[in-house]
Amino acid sequence: MSAPARTSARGPWRVEWFARLDSTNRHALDAARAGAADGLVVVADEQTAGRGRLGRTWESPPGSSLLVSVVLRRAGGAGRDAARVVMAAGVALAQAVEQVAGVDVGLKWPNDLQVGERKLAGLLAEAEGDALVVGAGCNVNWEAFPEALTATATACNLEAGHVVDRDALLDAFLDRFSDALAAGDAVLDDYRARLATLGRVVRVEHVRGDDLVGTAVGITDDGALVVRDDGGTDHTVVAADVHHLR
Repeated sequence: MSAPARTSARGPWRVEWFARLDSTNRHALDAARAGAADGLVVVADEQTAGRGRLGRTWESPPGSSLLVSVVLRRAGGAGRDAARVVMAAGVALAQAVEQVAGVDVGLKWPNDLQVGERKLAGLLAEAEGDALVVGAGCNVNWEAFPEALTATATACNLEAGHVVDRDALLDAFLDRFSDALAAGDAVLDDYRARLATLGRVVRVEHVRGDDLVGTAVGITDDGALVVRDDGGTDHTVVAADVHHLR
């Protein structure tokens, strides 16, 4: 594997910075396979093949985004299942953006950060043996978005009105992530409190094609979304695209 441009430590985290990677999650998964210990953090200034949910790509100009993946060994603490870790990461990154950029952030089920209805960040968790890698891509300093994204995406600097320090945002995220992982069941309350999807009329789009329209009425303890259709029947949604309708 390529050598990092610089390394640092922050509490339990050991951070490796790279100028360029194909994917921070891919690199972190390879490191986990090779025996990397709990707490490795992989950061890149640029990704050439970043990945999102359901096989999507995540693209960003060099230096524009916080691109970070964390290696967690499941034996390192309770509640380290993928759903709980993604909830903890979402809460932590939202808190970090508010702390560093001064921007109010909400969560959209299952793993997006939003300002209003515009996407600010996305999260992705992947497993490798007893390791779990959780990655985050957060738009930090963008001059402008491609035309196809101008109505749906935003960045910290565009919302704050000034340049936002990526290093400070990473430090705040890691501090908050430590707190969220240690919070146990309390992170569920924090996640639910930030979840803009609750109470909204949504369209749920499954890969297999049986879409559902209803009201998002709850989140189970393992992170599934509960959607109530017009007939009053509750449906538990584990993996799907969800669109806010009103």
